[in-house]
Amino acid sequence: MVPTQRLPASLTPLETALSSLLHGLEPVQPIELPLPDALCCIAAEMPPLPARPPHDVAATDGWALRANDLVGASSYSPLPLAAAPAWVEAGDAMPSACDCVLDADLVEAAGPIAQVLAEAIPGQGVRRKGQDIAEGSLIAEAGRRVLPRDLLVARVAGIERLKVRRPRLHIVNIPGATVTAKLVAESARSAGAEVISREAGARDVGSIVAAFEDAACDLLVIIGGSGVGRTDAVVTALAVRGEVIAHGIALQPGRTAAVGRIGTTPVVALPGAPDQAFAAWWALALPVLDRLTGRQPRKALSLPLSRKIASLVGIAEFVLLERQRDAWRPLAVGELSFDAIARAEAFLVVPGGSEGFAAGMPIDAYMLRE
Repeated sequence: MVPTQRLPASLTPLETALSSLLHGLEPVQPIELPLPDALCCIAAEMPPLPARPPHDVAATDGWALRANDLVGASSYSPLPLAAAPAWVEAGDAMPSACDCVLDADLVEAAGPIAQVLAEAIPGQGVRRKGQDIAEGSLIAEAGRRVLPRDLLVARVAGIERLKVRRPRLHIVNIPGATVTAKLVAESARSAGAEVISREAGARDVGSIVAAFEDAACDLLVIIGGSGVGRTDAVVTALAVRGEVIAHGIALQPGRTAAVGRIGTTPVVALPGAPDQAFAAWWALALPVLDRLTGRQPRKALSLPLSRKIASLVGIAEFVLLERQRDAWRPLAVGELSFDAIARAEAFLVVPGGSEGFAAGMPIDAYMLRE
């Protein structure tokens, strides 16, 4: 009979567990993906772009002229031109020495001498060289998430594939944690991972170990079965297949999470309850994914607290925040409701050695929405 999982007498500090997971971990090698597949991935190094347009072009249909030649022209005092103007369509290269485009009805060209009925300024009706894409600019900065606007720039530049880092994240769902597994999978995809999911055949050790087989990946995340219930066996299965670094993390919520390795692959076992998994995902798994993608540090916003945060010493507490009148308002501390998860705009983790933060104290919170 397999013994029931138990938490150790003392919990592992969050910083210790995370440091062990990140030790020796390097970003995955870049790959090239078609533009639709690169969306939300983390950009790798990209070559500088040439200027777009490569030279001055007409922005509208009309007559190409030089602005200095049109000074004083008006409908009351038409200005005759020494030579017939050139007609250009939108997108045509601007003729030499021309720096503006006048609308068709502002030039009378029916008679033997063309006349201009309005002045213009240099650049009117013209798209300058590099106006759409500056020479030497990048589609996306390395370490930043590829956004829809980046794909627009790529298409304008005629680029069909982007170089990104997309780690393979394998999710093993323990029966009974389907809702949480979907939450984690969606969060992982938005963070730039390629997600492969499978469900263990049952909650016993053998079925869970079997689900680990052929899980070639850069990060393995297990959902559910990390607690101390009679049917929880994930940590035992991890010990059979690999190495348990820590079970029982000084994190609230999420203390029954576990971390380990199978070979060189980091493993994070998240609790099955969505609120517990949400905190452990952000505090443990997402930093690993950020390291694998080579992502630049996540943006933090510093604002004063609208009211104090009290925390137990010895436990790192996960706090959800919303912004109100240029201040952070705590929504939940240590216990996360679904309403708080849905409304939260940012989070912070109160370190285990802290008793919390006083009202009015400026704090750095990490944004949950980009």
